[in-house]
Amino acid sequence: MTSKTRIHIKNNRWAVGSFPNTPEGEAVFTINRERFDAALAQFPALENKTEVFIDWDEDNFASSMAEAEVLLTWDLPTNDLADVAPNLRWIHCIGAGVEHLLPMTWLPPGVSVTNNKGVHADKAGEYGLMAVLMLHNHIASIVTNQRARRFESLYSTPIAGKTVVITGTGSLGGAAARKLAPLDPHIIGVNRHGQPVDGCNEVFTLSEIDDVLPRADYLYLALPDTPETTGLMDRRRLDLLKPACGIVNIGRQAVMDYSALCEKLKNGRLAAAILDVFSPEPIAKDSELWDTPNLIITPHVSADDGDSYVPLTLDLFFRNLDRYLTGQELLNRVNPLLGY
Repeated sequence: MTSKTRIHIKNNRWAVGSFPNTPEGEAVFTINRERFDAALAQFPALENKTEVFIDWDEDNFASSMAEAEVLLTWDLPTNDLADVAPNLRWIHCIGAGVEHLLPMTWLPPGVSVTNNKGVHADKAGEYGLMAVLMLHNHIASIVTNQRARRFESLYSTPIAGKTVVITGTGSLGGAAARKLAPLDPHIIGVNRHGQPVDGCNEVFTLSEIDDVLPRADYLYLALPDTPETTGLMDRRRLDLLKPACGIVNIGRQAVMDYSALCEKLKNGRLAAAILDVFSPEPIAKDSELWDTPNLIITPHVSADDGDSYVPLTLDLFFRNLDRYLTGQELLNRVNPLLGY
């Protein structure tokens, strides 16, 4: 009889400044036995090959990880991991971004890390379409006017012919490009390699971004927080944008100087912005973001499907588990040096 692969699932209780970032998020992101078994039932060949221990925070982390081969989690205690988990071979992060695990100097040799990249692209694409159209139809300004009890006609046109620059054309940014493309804007993709992207009319590398930014009517940021992207949209690069440009950020706050952005929105040097990501989350009560004009805040919901986040995550996990057990290359492997 062959031994079963032991899986440890580390759920997190909601806590201020942690993940999940709101009490509502705990129900969305928790992997319980019912959800696990329902997903596993779609992979009957795996049912007798695994055993799972479902835990909260670090309640039983050390004792369970002493035998676990696979870890399914958002985060983990990394000190002395090789000693704590001598059998560990694979960690799957339930988020697309893994910046909270960087630098991965703690990662023991021979342990692979994968992420949730692509799982929630449909939701992210719809949010991207919505957000860009909201900017194009002056909704951020209209909401600001509403707060001031000001009734002002702000007219718009079809978006065809406008230029949308999508910086970060992975699963999330790429999904936005595909949703926008049928409306016929001119879509410019910016990514690390300059490779073609479905839905984009042109693609440039990150090193060419200074030449691209002045062309943007709308700048859509879908970048992870990595050593290469932190501080990318600083004050100097924000100065390269047209005053009429609108910005959406669904990647990470660290990519953009929010203080400079707020200043430019207040003095009319940028038209509007929709922000979905912040550090820390929730936003502090006294943050200037709350009172900045022509700014819409969404609470980190652009790519998170409240109904199917866990089922989609587990579907990817079990597809990867089958590959793991059969010696195939894992999907969504993270490069520890690049951070994605």
